Amino acid sequence: MAILKFRVYLEEDDAVYRDIVIKHTQYFIDLHFAILKAYEFDQKHQATFFRSNDNWQRGREISFERYDKSYVAEPLLMSDTTIGSEIRDTNQKFIYLYDFTKNWAFLVELINVSKEENAKLSYPAISRVEGIGPQQYGTKSLLGDKFADIEEKYDLAEASDGFGEEGEDGESDGDDFGAEESTEEDF
Repeated sequence: MAILKFRVYLEEDDAVYRDIVIKHTQYFIDLHFAILKAYEFDQKHQATFFRSNDNWQRGREISFERYDKSYVAEPLLMSDTTIGSEIRDTNQKFIYLYDFTKNWAFLVELINVSKEENAKLSYPAISRVEGIGPQQYGTKSLLGDKFADIEEKYDLAEASDGFGEEGEDGESDGDDFGAEESTEEDF
């Protein structure tokens, strides 16, 4: 059984990506949910894939459902279409659009094909996370809600200037590196 590894880039920033491994017999709907999980997006919006070429031009559409819009050709449905059936070459590319209002666009590229199935993994699986993903809604800070956890863990709220109080009481910590106290008599 072939295991396919896809790199899923955020369209605006190729330094932000997720690698997803999936069986070639699984369906596009499985890849759809894996991408949403990898980027921590909800499952409330419309979505579609497009088969693509090396220039990222949109080809045949593989849609979550048939939407109320005009199609050049009837779309394939994610729940009926296996991923292996749409692989045309070893570096096959797809464009994944999610939430047609916000228009999240992801570039999905096949980067590896393996015959070795990892018995410890439940496919599809996220095998690599690179970069901080975007916030699906709004303009939260770069770290979003996770910053509060970091602040609490490291107690950042109490650190006023970043310096501790160690050694401020005037006492020696005994580490004078062999220096002796000199007096006027020594000169």
